[in-house]
Amino acid sequence: MPSFDSLFNAFVTILVTIDPPGLAPLFLAVTRGMNREERQQVSVRASIIGFLVMALFAVAGASILSVFGITLPAFRVAGGFLLFFIAFEMVFERRQDRKEKIGDVAITKDMIHNIAAFPLAIPLIAGPGAISATVLLSGSFQGFAAQAALVGIIFVCLAITYLVFVLSERIDRILGQTGRSILTRLLGVILAALAVQFVADGIKALMAG
Repeated sequence: MPSFDSLFNAFVTILVTIDPPGLAPLFLAVTRGMNREERQQVSVRASIIGFLVMALFAVAGASILSVFGITLPAFRVAGGFLLFFIAFEMVFERRQDRKEKIGDVAITKDMIHNIAAFPLAIPLIAGPGAISATVLLSGSFQGFAAQAALVGIIFVCLAITYLVFVLSERIDRILGQTGRSILTRLLGVILAALAVQFVADGIKALMAG
């Protein structure tokens, strides 16, 4: 069973890459015109789909990599750089702009009945950053108990995301533009540090091999 520090680091990494507070205004944007019951259905479906996608990569991430002949240390380095790029976007507010454009595309294409799957579940919840982080973490969570713990962490993160969707109107009012900006930048700095650690661990493993 992984240590408490490993579990906590996994929780923080996955939660930061999903970025529930940043999704709150986007959820309101893509569900514009829906009533509370319809938004509830969308939030439940999006959270379930996001959980299933991330759980798949948590359990079978290494197997998926092996099919393409990619070693875990190599993916750790590449994934670390990807997470660092996402952290850079979060610090400089570029990620939010890109997510808002994705939300606008969904509405203009009249995909209102499918927004739980796209763009909410994929790529806003289970996006490249969250999937990469999940695969990276799966390498450190070997064995049934460890994998079950990782899936449990993903479940908790998606439960938090679901709560954010349900309380999105209230959260958006409380945080406001300034609060969202400060929180996003703070999470970006934390993610940047975690990304550097991934890269360092990956290079160390590659050199040892």
